[in-house]
Amino acid sequence: MSATPAPPVPTALGPEIPGSKQPRSFLPLFVLSWFGINLVLSTLGSAAIPKAFAFLDDATKEVNLSITTAIGGIVVIIVTPLFGRLSDRTMSRLGVRRPWILGGAVIGLIGVFLLAAATGLWSIVLGWVVVQIGFGATNAAVHALLADQIPGRIRARVSGIAGAANSLALIVGSQIVAALPNDQRWLWFAVPGMLGGVLSGLLFFGLRDIVRTERPAPWRWSDVLGTYWLSPRRYPDFFWAFLCRLFVTMSIFSVATYLLFFIMDRLGVPKEEASAVQATGLIVFTLCGLVTTVLFGWISDRTGRRKPVIWISCLFSVGGLVIAMFAPDQTVFLMALALVGAAQGAYVSVDVALMTEVLPHFQDAGKDLGIVALSYQLPQFIVPVLAVPTLAIGGTGSNYTALLGAAILYGVIGGLCVLPIRSVR
Repeated sequence: MSATPAPPVPTALGPEIPGSKQPRSFLPLFVLSWFGINLVLSTLGSAAIPKAFAFLDDATKEVNLSITTAIGGIVVIIVTPLFGRLSDRTMSRLGVRRPWILGGAVIGLIGVFLLAAATGLWSIVLGWVVVQIGFGATNAAVHALLADQIPGRIRARVSGIAGAANSLALIVGSQIVAALPNDQRWLWFAVPGMLGGVLSGLLFFGLRDIVRTERPAPWRWSDVLGTYWLSPRRYPDFFWAFLCRLFVTMSIFSVATYLLFFIMDRLGVPKEEASAVQATGLIVFTLCGLVTTVLFGWISDRTGRRKPVIWISCLFSVGGLVIAMFAPDQTVFLMALALVGAAQGAYVSVDVALMTEVLPHFQDAGKDLGIVALSYQLPQFIVPVLAVPTLAIGGTGSNYTALLGAAILYGVIGGLCVLPIRSVR
């Protein structure tokens, strides 16, 4: 696909876009790329890696998963804003985003192969780190396209559809892992990883990218440090939107990361059968989320309101987590997941739209959206670090009541964080 010269750069991110008119294949490939990225990251992080640790050493599975998730989270915290900033400055004839989309997918696939060959904790950590680096680059570039190529008038609907694609990826990935043989561990990583990697890279071929024609100013060390920072005093709405996304993600991530272990230890499902129950739970979670994603995305775009949707989603999520905390069996627990899934669907329908509407400047959209991505990536480090002592309350190492209680607290805080936002209704 031919790229187009960069147009004049506006000083703020408005409802229109600076990118050129895209081919009809762009939006389907854009959504497919989100699907592919999530198929890799969510499936490996929430299904394949936990299952591998349960089979390697059931007694240490929580600690091993927490170590792996935390180290991967640190890597993503570092690389995501950095890759977004580098993408903004890219001088390639291919454009500012396309090299990162394809290159990240290739590196991510190398990490998938390392995971497929891993036999212990540290080899799994190594593979997961490479996966996070590769797909962190792809993810940063794809996120930046929301500012480059998606007009404000449809941004909530597109982000809602992308969120629905992410949810579908979770269903597909969990079903793949559940269907694969328990004695062929490498397949748990190779199949969803390769499929997601290929799908995420296809956007490279369907994007008419912006080409930077003027060389950016040389980087200083202060610019590198600024890659990870936006002043809360200068940009308070961005700060509060960031905190909202951070705490809401912490709430959901607390459940998603340890879901398989909850099913094993709290509901008493054998590890050989737990992946199938997890897959069923994710289907319930996702289908309910799909309904509310489409519904509330449409409502939000029609009314121009984002904040009420977030309040509703946080209220439903807290209610579902309370039910899950005291669920006596699989049926009640699945009902709780349905409620949490509906809440999450409503939230993702406005989440990215809200974040793009509080970005300070367009010319740093890749960097700023990299910081936005940190609000999703930071929980990958914070949650497992906090989960180890939380699960250890009472001396059992698997206190899931305390873990769900923490998730409820995070959700309440996230809902309250949108109250001070002034520039978005």
